[in-house]
Amino acid sequence: MRLGFLGAAGEVTGSCTLVDTGGCRFLVDCGMFQGGPEARTKNLRALNFGFDVRNIDFVLLTHAHIDHSGLLPRLMVLGFRGPIYATPATIDLLEVLLPDSAHIQEKEAEWQLRHRFRRGRSERGVAAPLYTVAQALAVLGQLQPVAYGATLQPAEAVTVRFHDAGHILGSAWLEVTVGVKGRPRRLVFSGDLGMPNRPVLRNPEKVAVDADALLIESTYGDRLHRSLPETEDEIVAAFERTRAARGNLVIPAFAVGRTQEIIYLLADLVRRQRLSPLKVYVDSPMANSATRITLAHPELLDAETRALIAWQQAHPDRMKLEFVADVEASKALNEIRSGAVIISASGMCEAGRIKYHLRENLPRSECSVLIAGFQAAGTLGRRLVDGARLVRIFGETVPVRARVYTVGGLSAHADQAALLDWLRGFRSPPGRAFVVHGEALASENFAAAIRERLGWTAVSLPHAGEFVEI
Repeated sequence: MRLGFLGAAGEVTGSCTLVDTGGCRFLVDCGMFQGGPEARTKNLRALNFGFDVRNIDFVLLTHAHIDHSGLLPRLMVLGFRGPIYATPATIDLLEVLLPDSAHIQEKEAEWQLRHRFRRGRSERGVAAPLYTVAQALAVLGQLQPVAYGATLQPAEAVTVRFHDAGHILGSAWLEVTVGVKGRPRRLVFSGDLGMPNRPVLRNPEKVAVDADALLIESTYGDRLHRSLPETEDEIVAAFERTRAARGNLVIPAFAVGRTQEIIYLLADLVRRQRLSPLKVYVDSPMANSATRITLAHPELLDAETRALIAWQQAHPDRMKLEFVADVEASKALNEIRSGAVIISASGMCEAGRIKYHLRENLPRSECSVLIAGFQAAGTLGRRLVDGARLVRIFGETVPVRARVYTVGGLSAHADQAALLDWLRGFRSPPGRAFVVHGEALASENFAAAIRERLGWTAVSLPHAGEFVEI
């Protein structure tokens, strides 16, 4: 049996692993590369590591984030026609996320084309979308739901179980058993693991099996998150500073997961009177849809979140929440000079309405930007975190005079301590452990921590395009 590491090896985005059992071939995740000028080249090159995608039998999807799902339409364009298995909540989210991803690509190509025409240039050099909205909608027909804990047999001698990963709504870690020439081999794919004891979702389900091979994420494998009380203190400080300066607070947030968590925290701080009553604008059609989907799956939420939802519904005046839908209403938010709390996507500030709000508010020293999620290398969000004083937005140079806050305790990813604690659930060390889904230094440090603290010896760092025998 062979494993092929097609993405998220030595970096965070582009998650995609090929499993070739000898009897069938399948992918675990099929994610888009994000961040930096190389991302498009990587996305065009992806799925082309010496095999024909038409020979892929099926895809197992850990969750809906675009860096794990965003190349599914591209896979279909290249000829894949098999089933894609995911949890019901993941499928609900993909019905929003994949068409939105295609729409953003189409709009970006359209903007580049207009920009070149205005400058008297030809359309040569304008990047075509990786896939269209129509193609994104078409791939939705290949999605098939699998409940947590159910046993799936997608091919002869292959069984799969999805377990709650607590990362975003519907996220899963996978237990895959393959009957290969004698005794079965068990593979465990962590996907993205959530941080335990955080708002909104249930804790990640513990692992309690043996494994011949493990792929473990390492997004925050080299650090510890701040505690939730410390995070709340940082949020309150940002609000108080911005309110006193009579500015706006802009919060870039991933539409799925992070937006809902921020809404929860703000409502809880208001409920506990740590914040005065707020008017919060959620300016992201995708986040609006994701919030509706979240509320439609109360069985996946923790008890504290269900109680807070009931409180919010009973006290709508304490935190006025407005979901901004149309473009004109979004533009009108930039006429507000003070007192606005604007949550908008994308979370890494690379696309979507957040770029307009940053263009308007970054030059104003009385405003603040609250960065509440991971920012991949090469993204606008990362440049803000790194202290850039000038940034480029829509081809314009924008000065950064607003205060930029980085809140470290809201990650949807487990930190090093939580990852190690999850790994302790294995009954014995896996035959081989592959550290993936992390920037190089984070993965290296996490691999060292596994060796030192757990005593595992067969721990390696695969590189993109590498194939290994199991």
